[in-house]
Amino acid sequence: MERFQNYIKEVIDWNDHIKTFLNSENIDRNDDIWGKLNQLTDVIEGISNPAELNQEQLLNLQQQVDHLHEDLESYFTKRQQIGSIYMNEPFVNIGEHKLPPLPYSYEALEPYISREIMRLHHTKHHQSYVDGLNKAEKNLKEARTKGDFSLVKHWSRELAFHGSGHYLHTIFWDIMKPKGGGKPSGALLQEINKYFGSFDAFKKHFTEAAKAVEGVGWALLVWSPRARHLEILQSERHMLLTQWDTIPILVLDVWEHAYYLQYKNDRAEYVNNWWNIVNWRAVEERFDKASQLKWKPF
Repeated sequence: MERFQNYIKEVIDWNDHIKTFLNSENIDRNDDIWGKLNQLTDVIEGISNPAELNQEQLLNLQQQVDHLHEDLESYFTKRQQIGSIYMNEPFVNIGEHKLPPLPYSYEALEPYISREIMRLHHTKHHQSYVDGLNKAEKNLKEARTKGDFSLVKHWSRELAFHGSGHYLHTIFWDIMKPKGGGKPSGALLQEINKYFGSFDAFKKHFTEAAKAVEGVGWALLVWSPRARHLEILQSERHMLLTQWDTIPILVLDVWEHAYYLQYKNDRAEYVNNWWNIVNWRAVEERFDKASQLKWKPF
């Protein structure tokens, strides 16, 4: 047990050292590498007593550290500065999307979302969207190669469904955290107050939109670069009723697999409890980046 506690201390010290290093390198706070470091910080801050960590939680922490270490190495290897332009930006090859790791353990969001739901949701449902997206991309590549587009309608639908499922779930995991909730701050709160009138008015609107999604789908807070304001949308399944030219900021999964094992058919209670685990810092980071994108308003 002492060895585990020493490891936790080493991780905390390493985390602080990396923060100091990124600051010394003048890395923009909006850069993805800061977001990944903040995720590890959230995990560390959620450990109240290292001696009570179980094996799964420890393995999760080790995975987070390993991933961040790899990301840091990749970041500074691929970052070749030419003025303010960086070359060799990473991208996902056709059919090579991967399931992202959770930034916390499966039981971390209890009592609001149970361990069993999180495990099934992440390893089964999200994985199926990743697999479906990869399959669609590969089949569309094959269609281009052969010049045979007889099934383009089918694979385009699969691309939209599984791609949206993968991307929305990736956002969903990041905008939740243990001991979350409360309200945002800074520019995001100002924008919410400006457009919705108050945070309470926004929260009420978002909550009712989530409860009223017909069938299965999502409630989304989005940024509109064209209108230059926030908006609340619903999405049936993953991609129906979508308003294009917007960027998701805050998303809530109201598919039954996200809550049924714990809440049965009481979607309203799930939605109300979900506010206790919103990671507003992650939402603020998404807003800060999204709000920099502005199209000519019409």
